[in-house]
Amino acid sequence: MTKSSTADAPARTPVTPSPSPPSSSGPRPAPRGRRRPVKSPSVLLSKAGVTAMLGLATLYTLLPLTWLLLSSTKSREDLFGTNGFALGGETHLAANLSHLFAADGGVYVRWLINTVLYAGVGALLASVFGVAAGYAFDKLTFPGKERLFSLVLLGVMVPGTAMAIPLYLLAAKAGLVNTFWGVFIPGLVFPFGVYLARVFSASYVPDEVLEAARMDGASEFRTFCRIAFPMIAPGFVTIFLFQFTQIWNSFFLPLVMLSDQDLYPVNLGLYVWYSSALTQGHPEDYLLAVVGSLVAVAPLIAVFLMLQRFWKSGMTAGAVK
Repeated sequence: MTKSSTADAPARTPVTPSPSPPSSSGPRPAPRGRRRPVKSPSVLLSKAGVTAMLGLATLYTLLPLTWLLLSSTKSREDLFGTNGFALGGETHLAANLSHLFAADGGVYVRWLINTVLYAGVGALLASVFGVAAGYAFDKLTFPGKERLFSLVLLGVMVPGTAMAIPLYLLAAKAGLVNTFWGVFIPGLVFPFGVYLARVFSASYVPDEVLEAARMDGASEFRTFCRIAFPMIAPGFVTIFLFQFTQIWNSFFLPLVMLSDQDLYPVNLGLYVWYSSALTQGHPEDYLLAVVGSLVAVAPLIAVFLMLQRFWKSGMTAGAVK
């Protein structure tokens, strides 16, 4: 019995002990290769370098404004007798502003009104046209779309000063030289705004929302006005600010197109006063040009501060649920 029971029992496999992990005090394997030393960032890309460059950019932006503000508070004698960044004996800003708006029969007020019409109304219409064109290039299908958009990109690469003489020749053919429309109509064309509008439309207007609106029976015009345009509103504000600043600072086209001082924008009028101070010996016109430059900068700062909150809002807040 004993022998048979032991013979029938299954054979046990011997258990081999697992190898113990190597002790920390033992020799370590040699590294396969040497690690490359980590390169330190360059001086310009370091935190101190970036801070220094931002500081220089800030000084470049603020120093002219500081000079304008300090010079506008001086009398004519202090303006030519003291350093540009030094304070004068008394503040004459109120008297200088009063003299500015009363000089030459109040022509500066007329120049301001002309500039607001050229830049404000022109930039508003140019932004509407640009957003509509950019949306059409992105969402609609029509023959020759990409070729037409290539022409738009070509217009982006051509500087505005290079188009001043051709625009003058066209305006002369149409009888628009020395008229309000000769400066206003060219400001309605903004190729860079069309390009930006197409980028905004491709990024922030979902095709699913437009398809849902079309399935509900909305026309293309209603879809653009009620659905797509609110989504591109931050892009619209961006295009408006770009074009408003460009028209407000425009100088060469009005110089070529206009000869009537009642139609001048602010920049061209200030140039007339500055030239009069240098060539005709009228130093009081130099002070008018300085104070007028300070007043001309104020609307740009005000428009930017009023519209910058649109950039911080959500681009497509509530668009897709």
